[in-house]
Amino acid sequence: MRDFRFSFFVTFICLGLAAWWGAGRPGGMIEALTLCVILGIMEVSLSFDNAVVNATVLKEMSEKWRQLFLTVGILIAVFGMRFFFPIAIVAAATGLGLGDVVTMALNEPDEYARQLTAHHITVAAFGGMFLLMVFLKFIFDESREHHWLGKVEELLARMGKMEAISITVALLVLITAQSFLPEQQRYEALIAGVTGVTLFVLVDSLSSLFSTKNDDVNIAGAVARNGFMGFMYLEILDASFSFDGVIGAFAITKDVVIIMLGLAIGAMFVRSMTVFLVHKGTLDEYIYLEHGAHYAIGVLAFIMLTTMVVHVPELVTGLSGVAFILLSLWSSLRYKKQQALTA
Repeated sequence: MRDFRFSFFVTFICLGLAAWWGAGRPGGMIEALTLCVILGIMEVSLSFDNAVVNATVLKEMSEKWRQLFLTVGILIAVFGMRFFFPIAIVAAATGLGLGDVVTMALNEPDEYARQLTAHHITVAAFGGMFLLMVFLKFIFDESREHHWLGKVEELLARMGKMEAISITVALLVLITAQSFLPEQQRYEALIAGVTGVTLFVLVDSLSSLFSTKNDDVNIAGAVARNGFMGFMYLEILDASFSFDGVIGAFAITKDVVIIMLGLAIGAMFVRSMTVFLVHKGTLDEYIYLEHGAHYAIGVLAFIMLTTMVVHVPELVTGLSGVAFILLSLWSSLRYKKQQALTA
């Protein structure tokens, strides 16, 4: 429970703030608390695959960066990605000042929600393409030792020897996806999607640049820079996940304060689960769990791109991720049993 102590503390604070926020109207306190709990559960169910993928990055980082991920990182995740980022999008789209948009969010939540969802295509293209690159990098990784889908994954891994195969596939998917949009919306989707791909390549390339195998180089400095790039990668990954959750939250309530507090609870538990997976060595023990998480991310990427054209219920998004996680866990247990019998 050590890894979850901070999460329970944040939950207590958020529920207290929610109760205070809802206390001004009849039955508001109970309603606010109930909505916070529902939103927290929704965030965890949508982002469990995020926790597994985060753990693959975090296990290579020092304890200092893990703690920053749980402290500074959660502030960025909650106030940056789940409150300020949506407000910045509405401000950029409408030409209003940030203060005016905050006022709109608090006093005219229906109009704020309408403005936010009106620019869903841009966000879905950016987040969907970033997540697709995460999935493609994994699936085309020729250095992977285990292959969950057997010969199919082995073939895909061998294709990873081709130069820039991930970028090529991602751009082909983007071109196909934007072709289903009305002509006046294709340009914004294309620019947002290319930006998502570019950002992934930039962060991934900088991580490689900062790594070193040269004994003459300051190893401590290289590790620190790697930790920073890993931290930035995790925050961008979280942003790609979080906005889908913010949009989904408006189906439950239009109160942006309750949305932020509820999603904060979920985001904190996702982070704690990430650290728990690292400390327990779960990814090493259940060898296909990482596979399941990446396939869940791949499905989420395609769902986000699909939502540019048609609405996909949040329940489908959440259950698809959980299904892949459970299947990979079952496969891992079978593998462990087979290894034990042959030992």
